[in-house]
Amino acid sequence: MASGGDQFPPQVQEKQPGKEHVMDPSPQAATHHYKPANKLQGKVALVTGGDSGIGRAVCHCFAQEGATVAFTYVKGQEDKDAQDTIQLLKSAKGSDAKDPIAIPTDLGYDENCKRVVDEVINAFGHIDILVNNAAEQYECSTVEDIDEQRLERVFRTNIFAYFFMARHVLKHMREGGSIINTTSVTAYKGNPKLLDYTSTKGAIVAFTRGLALQLVEKGIRVNGVAPGPVWTPLIPASFKEEEVQSFGSQVPMKRAGQPSEIAPAYVFLASNADSSYITGQVIHPNGGTIVNG
Repeated sequence: MASGGDQFPPQVQEKQPGKEHVMDPSPQAATHHYKPANKLQGKVALVTGGDSGIGRAVCHCFAQEGATVAFTYVKGQEDKDAQDTIQLLKSAKGSDAKDPIAIPTDLGYDENCKRVVDEVINAFGHIDILVNNAAEQYECSTVEDIDEQRLERVFRTNIFAYFFMARHVLKHMREGGSIINTTSVTAYKGNPKLLDYTSTKGAIVAFTRGLALQLVEKGIRVNGVAPGPVWTPLIPASFKEEEVQSFGSQVPMKRAGQPSEIAPAYVFLASNADSSYITGQVIHPNGGTIVNG
């Protein structure tokens, strides 16, 4: 960790979605404190943005719990992170699970999402768990800074893709399936510097609640996770050096979370043994911020 009371050493990355393998320190995708219990044995999980950050940690926990895992990533920018994640998952997977697969794509377009789902179905035959997690964000000082091109780009990645992935996965998801959407604490408390990102995260909350009601008769549960500040590649790729240094210090716990601290919430929501009576809800691993949401 950084010295002098700072949270992290100063660092920036020039391009989103950011690279995990060049971060200092590396985000914690795994922890020896986690004790798997075969909660997802025999399940197939698809995680968007699974190559790094929270997505990588979720994939790792799912693999530890016995699931076969597929994830998406951005080709070129995230190639090394994706390969690192594949190796991590292979070392964690159970004997009954198939080898993980990584699928490069731009999720902002319906035909790409359909192709991802088709590839997973061709490889594994079914999908039991969908985690909509991929996102991008950019700072702004005023709404006047957000032009049409940027607004469309952020909405395509952060909410359009959630609709597209759900509509194609549901053709193959059976009763007992689970959809988990990553929203954010910003959906509940707002963030003036991340106005378009915050707006998409609010839309995800509404999408989660509405889709949960739509699918309840099919026996498919839909829930969300709203992380607070978490040390992921999105942070140095989004903020200035001084903001990175103090990132996370504003929450009651006075620190950013690690991806490994967020991922168990997804296991809880994916596991029917743990959350069979929960749908349309959001879990808030955010370092103590009270959102009353």
